[in-house]
Amino acid sequence: MRDLVAIENQEYDLIVIGGGINGAGVARDAALRGLKTILLEKGDFAGGSSSWSSRLIHGGLRYLEFFEFPLVREALKEREVLLRTAPHLVNPLLLTIPIYGDRSRPYWKIWAGMILYDIFSFDKTLPLHRMLPLAQFKQLFRSIDPEGLSGGAQYYDGQVAYAERLCLENIISAQEAGAVALNYTQVTQLQRQGDRLTSLVCRDVLTGKEFTVKGHNNTVVVNTAGPWVDKVCKLGVANNQDAPIGKTRKIGGTKGSHIIVAPFPGAPETTFYVEAKSDGRPFFIIPWLDMYLIGTTDLRYQGDLDRVKADNEEIDYLLTETNNIIPTANLSRQDIKFTYSGVRPLPNEEGKKPGSVTRKHILYDHKKEGVTNLISLIGGKLTTYRNVGEEMVNAVYRKMKKATPPCTTDSQPLPGCILPSDRRIQEAIEKYSDRVALKSINHLFSMYGSRASEVLALIDNEPELAEQITDSLPDIKAQIVYAVRSELAHTLVDIARRRTTLAIHAGNYGLDLLPVLTETLQKYCGWSPEKCDQRSWLAERDRAGEEYRTYMEENCIPDYELT
Repeated sequence: MRDLVAIENQEYDLIVIGGGINGAGVARDAALRGLKTILLEKGDFAGGSSSWSSRLIHGGLRYLEFFEFPLVREALKEREVLLRTAPHLVNPLLLTIPIYGDRSRPYWKIWAGMILYDIFSFDKTLPLHRMLPLAQFKQLFRSIDPEGLSGGAQYYDGQVAYAERLCLENIISAQEAGAVALNYTQVTQLQRQGDRLTSLVCRDVLTGKEFTVKGHNNTVVVNTAGPWVDKVCKLGVANNQDAPIGKTRKIGGTKGSHIIVAPFPGAPETTFYVEAKSDGRPFFIIPWLDMYLIGTTDLRYQGDLDRVKADNEEIDYLLTETNNIIPTANLSRQDIKFTYSGVRPLPNEEGKKPGSVTRKHILYDHKKEGVTNLISLIGGKLTTYRNVGEEMVNAVYRKMKKATPPCTTDSQPLPGCILPSDRRIQEAIEKYSDRVALKSINHLFSMYGSRASEVLALIDNEPELAEQITDSLPDIKAQIVYAVRSELAHTLVDIARRRTTLAIHAGNYGLDLLPVLTETLQKYCGWSPEKCDQRSWLAERDRAGEEYRTYMEENCIPDYELT
């Protein structure tokens, strides 16, 4: 339960607006260093850009073309940190680059890039790259389009299959260090006196109640709202007179869309990093949780940030280019299981092509705009979130004019940190294999890491929770209850889309699972039928992502709550 009265009676050192991966990383680092921290997120944690990425932990090979060498080094260093501190969530990923003589990047250029990539990751634990001459490449990848093929390259990066859970574990770690983290809490006003923000007026989205989050004379406010950074700045008021803080646009977001398909004829066992035949633009074909994630696009976006959708043209582009590179795929719209789209919170750089806009992050100090205790994050990548948090918290201490304690997030494991060889996994199998299918136990440890034991422990007192939610998937009912009791889930979308992947893997956008989900929530979490209806798929349509709205439109479902 949210104790809004207690929150109003506190004064916080650091107020973080935005609960995506960067906001979560800032809150965790700040709390671990001793700052009294509160994080406010208008939707669910990782409900925006963090949830709609390609789910890669990578150095940004193509950034070498734009001479962004410091960014590549930063990302490769952070990749190694995550492989060490979150091995249950971040895994090595082999990528393969087919090289075509008629595309924009010739064999020698890719080879040079591979060498540079290895140099910048000199301290890595992953294998070095290898180049594949034409004959070897065609032998390994027999379904690939041979026209103009001149060979290929292979190298390693990382994958975070459950990107939303990476964000969530940072939130949980922040809470365990003393931070307050509130999702479904919308900041409606930045209250300002003179050159300082003094408090924030907020609305509990779930109840409609308003409350105030207060600072003190040394409080710093950090804006990590991603694509919504400019909107947050415009909430500022001075002496009850409208006075937006940010008069110039800082975010020039680009939209990236993905499609998800089942395995198809000729599907590669490794990730393909390929250049589109039509325009030479790079995109990925990624094995992902027994399916394939294909994307992404890169288009200027100035539309409604809460209604971002993969356009027909983008979907057709990704299908066509996949079929071009793997002719046996023969993919069509009927093969698509899921689509999603998000906006990258990139710096506003007028006149530049979307692909050439810098991916470097910027800590923007609003002192130059007359507000001395507000810092906005412009940009930021999934891979580099931890370093962003470290830089931001260092900046907060400097602004407070306090000595800066050392950062520990580069060595401190995330809450679920565990290796597949850990004895605790075998102990869980021995204890629960008579009640829980082995595939379910393995699935839980791959998703929750060491905290899978907490999920399994729920069945000790409530044996029914050991049952699978559906015969086709390894997820069990205990995950539904754990999401609500321990992971700050408040809606069915939270549970089925961000705490688990039920909405993607179950087919029909998970709508067929509504009866078992709501029955479990009513029996074990005290949700009433009315609450289940209120927090159902379609009631969350404005926050849930375009897949649910698309389902409604394509199936002619009226615009009212599903009961």
